[in-house]
Amino acid sequence: MRIAVLGLGEAGSIYARGLAERGAEVVGFDPRPDDVPGVARERSIADAVAGAGLVLSLVGSRHADDVLGEALPGMTATAAFADFNTGAPASKRDLAARATAAGIPFADVAVMAPVPRAGIGTELFASGDGAASTAATLGGFGLPIRVVGDDAGDAAGIKLVRSVFMKGLAGLVFESLDAAERIGAADEVRAQLAAELGPDGDAFVTRLLDGSRQHAARREHEMLDTRDFLQGLGSPTWMTDGTIAWLRSLRIGDS
Repeated sequence: MRIAVLGLGEAGSIYARGLAERGAEVVGFDPRPDDVPGVARERSIADAVAGAGLVLSLVGSRHADDVLGEALPGMTATAAFADFNTGAPASKRDLAARATAAGIPFADVAVMAPVPRAGIGTELFASGDGAASTAATLGGFGLPIRVVGDDAGDAAGIKLVRSVFMKGLAGLVFESLDAAERIGAADEVRAQLAAELGPDGDAFVTRLLDGSRQHAARREHEMLDTRDFLQGLGSPTWMTDGTIAWLRSLRIGDS
């Protein structure tokens, strides 16, 4: 099957290259000129999706709507569109409605951990009317993907709820280590935190620190979506509010 990957940034290039290495026919599109080994580059989104049985979108939530709009006219009714971008459940439902109107099955795919860590072995959750076919295709290449709901937005909701813990944990590590440095106990406190986080604890602390600094803006946007989602559920947002403020401080400090 021909698989089109739209967006060849950090995560997109990992998926494109990994699928090609496992025998998939992979084509890609990205306005940036960087090549990905084993992946044929197309000049436009329309060229990339032509003849593809599955289209993966990894362009970031800000561009997800525009990319879907460009892709749909060139897709066949037997293809599925899988949106891997982190977004609010309501946004995923809007995208799915547009795909349905065009006769294209849509899969809301939630990437449940940073892709550079495990590559295409990263756990995926999927929902929507295109989830089953997407899971069958990607699972056939060994990707760990599971259907978790019938409707687009179901997978996205699970990821956002998980983000309350994961992004909040990063904020706690930052706050604790900042205070530890001020009292001259950074090494001792870091060792304690790492011990609580398991055998890979010190490396996990490093990932939390480095990843939060590098992706503060994107993670702030994700947590804003998370807060909206929690408020819609009637759930408290105490930790989420603090995480947003902390990520915003990181972003402003780096700007």
